[in-house]
Amino acid sequence: MRCLVTGGGGFLGSHLAEALLTRGHTVAVVDDLFRGRKANMVDFKAMPDFTFVLGDCANVEKLEKAEEKMNGVDIVFHLAAINGTRYFHERPDLVIDVNIKTTETVVKFATDRGARLVFTSSPEAFGLQDEMPLGEHLDAIFPSPHDHFRHSYGASKYLGEIIVQYAVKERGLDGRIIRPFNGYGPRLMGNIHGQVTAIFLRQCHRGENITLHGDGSQTRCFTWYSDLIDGIIALGELDEGLDGSPLQGASFNIGSTDEVSIHHIAELAREVTGADVEIVMTEGHPGDSTRRVPDVSAAQAALGWSSTVDIAEGMLRCWEWIDVE
Repeated sequence: MRCLVTGGGGFLGSHLAEALLTRGHTVAVVDDLFRGRKANMVDFKAMPDFTFVLGDCANVEKLEKAEEKMNGVDIVFHLAAINGTRYFHERPDLVIDVNIKTTETVVKFATDRGARLVFTSSPEAFGLQDEMPLGEHLDAIFPSPHDHFRHSYGASKYLGEIIVQYAVKERGLDGRIIRPFNGYGPRLMGNIHGQVTAIFLRQCHRGENITLHGDGSQTRCFTWYSDLIDGIIALGELDEGLDGSPLQGASFNIGSTDEVSIHHIAELAREVTGADVEIVMTEGHPGDSTRRVPDVSAAQAALGWSSTVDIAEGMLRCWEWIDVE
């Protein structure tokens, strides 16, 4: 297939592009490198069936250039978005503007060409939930923005799902939605706008104390990157679910179901690195979810998907990558 990957210079997008190429597909990446890096594409940039287009995915001309390079497009994997918790608070306007505009442009692009679309949403689209595990069809709950902007990203992903579902129902788009839970692995950003597993390991690498936001009792289900990639590709390649279910308009959660506290992640970072550092508690992020656990039964049935790498093994692999980078 001729695959267009938006945000393919980022952590998950670059791994997706590489995996698609390995499977024999033709791939064009469009990325403005706001959060992505050319270094993430070094391992596959010379492959003959790969093309990189530098540019904003909200600019349809960049998508058209990628399409031209591949002589058409069969499927669009839409991952381009501004992520990172600090951005949610510092620049909610930018998060909302970029995430909505890119999704509107990409959805129209795919619809006009009759291409399949896999939209990478997020468990943040559920908002604040008490009910666990999170099923695909829970109603989203978002708190008032009077006190904080924590859910600017989640709301943008929720609205992105609406854009996709409207195109499915009203314009015949073969659109599918996937919500990866807390992906981690090589290439994950570990700076102040990055994600927690990489941040902790980078702090240990520099000999700095590990800083927790809050007391670290918050729990998440961390999912190894290649497990997530397997789920995303399965959703893109299958014409119907393995259980016979239709995939057009379907939504799936993919993620480990092993619930781990953020404090335990800090302890694992210290353990795998051997760093002599302290774990320091700081002020927490307002509006942060205390728990987030996926119900993945639908993905297991329709996509044959399961998580295979536990967090202890995954953190060790991440450290080995950082240590030789």
